[in-house]
Amino acid sequence: MFQLLLVVLVTWTGSCLCGNVLVWPMETSHWLNAKNIIEELIGKGHNVTVLLTTASIFGVHYQPARMKTEMLEVPSGPEDIEAMIDVMLKLWMYEKPYLSAWEFYERIKVIMSNMITSNKEILNAVLGNAGLLDKLRQSKYDIILADPVVVGGELLALQLGIPFVYTLRFSPASAMERKCGQLPSPPSYVPATLSELPSSMTFAQRINNLLSYSIQDLIFSTFWGQWDSYFSEILGKPTTFCETMGKAEIWLIRTYWDFEFPRPLLPNFVFVGGLHCHPAKPLSQELEEFVQSSGEHGVVIFSLGSLVKNLTAEKANIIAEALGEIPQKVLWSYAGEKPKMLASNTKLYKWLPQNDLLGHPKTRVFITHGGTNGIYEAIYHGVPMIGIPLFADQPDNMAHMKAKGAAVVLNFISLTKQDLINAVNTVINDTSYKENALKLSRIQHDQPMTPLERAVFWIEFVMRHGGAQHLRPEAHSLSWYQYHCLDVIAFLFICLAAIVFALKKCCMFCCQKCRGTREKKNKVE
Repeated sequence: MFQLLLVVLVTWTGSCLCGNVLVWPMETSHWLNAKNIIEELIGKGHNVTVLLTTASIFGVHYQPARMKTEMLEVPSGPEDIEAMIDVMLKLWMYEKPYLSAWEFYERIKVIMSNMITSNKEILNAVLGNAGLLDKLRQSKYDIILADPVVVGGELLALQLGIPFVYTLRFSPASAMERKCGQLPSPPSYVPATLSELPSSMTFAQRINNLLSYSIQDLIFSTFWGQWDSYFSEILGKPTTFCETMGKAEIWLIRTYWDFEFPRPLLPNFVFVGGLHCHPAKPLSQELEEFVQSSGEHGVVIFSLGSLVKNLTAEKANIIAEALGEIPQKVLWSYAGEKPKMLASNTKLYKWLPQNDLLGHPKTRVFITHGGTNGIYEAIYHGVPMIGIPLFADQPDNMAHMKAKGAAVVLNFISLTKQDLINAVNTVINDTSYKENALKLSRIQHDQPMTPLERAVFWIEFVMRHGGAQHLRPEAHSLSWYQYHCLDVIAFLFICLAAIVFALKKCCMFCCQKCRGTREKKNKVE
């Protein structure tokens, strides 16, 4: 009887602590990052359902065990998403340096318009499916986990009447955190995302920074403002995309103070950078033998990310030839055609256990495109970097690492064999890079709980309390002129002007009275 009672008690307690989590569609590295959160939630007994689309590239192939799915039929296919990514990569990697700012802006506009069209297909597949919506309502989800790169999680959350949490590195146009999340960002010392600026800026850099904020706001209002009418129509009342985003309970930001420059932070913004990192596991026999064969020189890990399938033959051979002239052994993660200049010290792999290799004691340097996930694995294991950023947030990410003294940054377009050789020799022979990387690693490890535990804690916190409105600043209820106290300044200015005007009138009146009295006195005399 006691054992039966104990089993019932444990079962009842477990059911009370577990919740139902719905995950909005995500792709590429965004999905790979969220997958870690999903696995942890499932491991803690929560029921997790992920909305996947028939156009999914990563979500279909990288699924945690015991994860439930709801498949969304969309007109686009995986090949369409891949084609869109290829166009963006080609623009940033090969064409951007030869385009004027206006030409580049026009090309970006086309890409973003296609992204919005693809995004609306996902929303229509959910909101236009009455049967699916009823099923989601009956499932009684406690929370939605979404990434604002794919718009819609916040809209579905309002439709289902449940709270939602964001997970992101930075949002499109980078104005969402500032304008929609009300995150304070003084342009005098908080560099705009993608500006590649440090926190200690010269006068010219502050001008650049202010212009960067203005351009981001313009992009935000031009492109993402297109959602306002769509959101108003779905919700049945006048609203804006930004206002809806501002209802997020928690913003899980995938960076930390080892990466970020000091800046103001709101209580509902939580840093969880490096949540996917973990101690290195033993390598396969083949990899271990190759690594050990490097001797005292060690190995170099080289990866430009999973999205870069092919480099031009010229660029691939420049890289291969440079790597062939360094004394280290090189492990190159690359799915493209084998370069003709590939040397005997370099091995190509379509996939590498990057985290495990970075944690190996013989790893000397990590050559990376500057994706946030790869950077955090290098920080976690204290490995200095050489950055060859390609697109999006990567140049900005590597600018942060360069400012922290843990990386050398190279330009992909103008990259020469000697540039890469010099960079490898500099990072390996100048001990300051390793020391700074280890310093960042110590900061990353010195936390009261791991980033993954912190992310899951706040998701569970929102589920336990039905939201986190007590952490949401009152700034969301203020208009732009109220936020900047322009109405108060105007009122005080009017009051001051009235006082000055009254004092002036009083002085004039007193002067006139004195003059009149003096004139009368003179006449009497």
